[in-house]
Amino acid sequence: MHQDLYGDVYFPIQLVLFLNEPGEDYEGGEFVLVEQRPRAQSKAIVLKPKKGDMLLFTTNFRPVNGSKGYHRVNMKHGVSELTAGIRHTLGIIFHDAA
Repeated sequence: MHQDLYGDVYFPIQLVLFLNEPGEDYEGGEFVLVEQRPRAQSKAIVLKPKKGDMLLFTTNFRPVNGSKGYHRVNMKHGVSELTAGIRHTLGIIFHDAA
């Protein structure tokens, strides 16, 4: 699990396009997001996008409404183990490349 933070300035949203069909071109390789809530267990969100799907997700954190109002929840992303086949994606990360 990781975050794509390059430097002090980064864009809050990333994009990934899925170029292969799960179940036909590959097995495994699910897209995984993990919420790291303060004083609580981490929560995994497992997604199985199809070929041609686009996913927009947060680069660093997202707002969550708690008992005392909104607070930041740290987010990380990754990919589960690929068990068969080939999986291609196109990831677009906006950052200060200077």
